[in-house]
Amino acid sequence: MSRLEEIVRTVFGAGSAIPHRVRLPGGASRETWALDVAAADGTRHELVLRLDSPGAALEAGATLAAEAVLMRTAFQAGVPVPRIVSCGESHILMTRVPGETIPRKILRDDAYAAARPRLAGQCGQALAAIHRMPVSCVPPETGTGTETDPLRRWRDVLDLLGEPHPVFELALRRLAATRPRAGRRAVVHGDFRNGNLIIGPEGIRAVLDWELAHAGDPLEDLGWLCVKAWRFGSPLPVGGFGAYDDLIHAYERAGGDPVDRDALRWWETFGVLKWGVICVMQTMRHLRGGARSVELAAIGRRVCENEWDLLGMLRDRAENPLP
Repeated sequence: MSRLEEIVRTVFGAGSAIPHRVRLPGGASRETWALDVAAADGTRHELVLRLDSPGAALEAGATLAAEAVLMRTAFQAGVPVPRIVSCGESHILMTRVPGETIPRKILRDDAYAAARPRLAGQCGQALAAIHRMPVSCVPPETGTGTETDPLRRWRDVLDLLGEPHPVFELALRRLAATRPRAGRRAVVHGDFRNGNLIIGPEGIRAVLDWELAHAGDPLEDLGWLCVKAWRFGSPLPVGGFGAYDDLIHAYERAGGDPVDRDALRWWETFGVLKWGVICVMQTMRHLRGGARSVELAAIGRRVCENEWDLLGMLRDRAENPLP
């Protein structure tokens, strides 16, 4: 009996079956499956199953069980998320939410034309709800108050890579010199962006990918959403689908803390730097033989794009405050 069948029969009974299954792309250490389950009582369920490969929990630093806790807490806080059906240390079984996650389709297809003007405001509402979640739901290893300073963490990563990137070094120094006053400590999703949202014709249906959640400054999430890479060619700064005002006003109306726009620009700049360093990391995985992959190699092209964006942001930040 496969792991899939074992989990399904534990939840739905010995007479249950899986008439359709397909492994979804992405994830080296975790498998994701779309399942249609026929339960013993005749009901049918459309589900998604995420599985840890052996030893993956140790590599990732957080278990799927911890992610399930976050998602259940998010649901209680009013965040749109899939409903957890079952979870364990190495699996999450959840409802399958229909919709689109591919950013270029969300930003261009006629099916989402009515949704696009609403998305930035809906993101603000969802983020305000995330930042209301109790910090106690964050996994203990990142929720103890001892987490590394974000600038120091990414400086250390860049140093360990041993690759010369003067623009990133300059950005690290400028950000260190202009660091805004820290906001209150809150749950931070960690990867809230276009591509990690399920979108329907009416707007956001679910927020996905909670494995990077941690305790930190809530503006980290807003800044990351505005990073240029997640605009996918659109001129609109918030996820490629909205304006700063749309995001900020909705966030504050939904109960989020007042947004210091200069601090938001700082976190957006930090996000561009972070993504640039991640691009170097991914490329080095390929070049140094850790994981031979055309996709990882192609990410190397993005390094210079982030360097160019950073130079523009560092030049403009003092001259042109966020409108």
